[in-house]
Amino acid sequence: MLIPAPMPLVQRPEPFDDPNWIFEIKHDGFRVLAVIEQGQCRFLSRKKHQLYRFRDLASALIREVHAEGALLDGELAVPDESGRTVFASMMKRRQQARLYAFDLLWLDGQDLRSQPLLKRKAMLKRLLPARSSHVLYADHTRGSGTELFRLACQLDLEGIVAKRADSPYEEHPAHPHWIKIKNPAYSQKERTEAACLSGLSDCPSEAGRHAPIDPPSLRDTQIRLQ
Repeated sequence: MLIPAPMPLVQRPEPFDDPNWIFEIKHDGFRVLAVIEQGQCRFLSRKKHQLYRFRDLASALIREVHAEGALLDGELAVPDESGRTVFASMMKRRQQARLYAFDLLWLDGQDLRSQPLLKRKAMLKRLLPARSSHVLYADHTRGSGTELFRLACQLDLEGIVAKRADSPYEEHPAHPHWIKIKNPAYSQKERTEAACLSGLSDCPSEAGRHAPIDPPSLRDTQIRLQ
């Protein structure tokens, strides 16, 4: 299995609407590649450093993701009681992290990176358990970036990620396929940046419905966008 560098993100200040783009909630945690092969699972950071502190979660993925080999892109994050991911909880290690999976790059010997994003996400959704407290499918809305960003700011989330619906997965795309749009008033911003600058992490993400119980605030966000 070929393990690429994660798809890069660029940043822009303002949200936008476009029917050719999908939009996801940006969870606040560690961007990782989850590598499942030969009955084992390991998590690699954006710089391909192996993360060893998530052994229980890795064991859960082996049980719940039914594939001989798979490569998932996602975010390791810890949600609070409302479903809002809290970066400080990741650093304190008081709660079990979850994997919010948003892309599938490899499945049972098949390289999927040249496939359109929406096709990869459809395969990912079928692969993951419908209800799990360990791995969640990161859902999206199509075209409505401005409304999702407004709701993300209202709920004090980190922001959103915009992705071209037909984009392949590339390490060095000629044009930006994935764009992060951050909430300027995000209450956890300083703690997240401090962890990055102190070297406590590779720096958090560049970036669910399928949760065991949809948190009320995030569930309502999904319903209003449908």
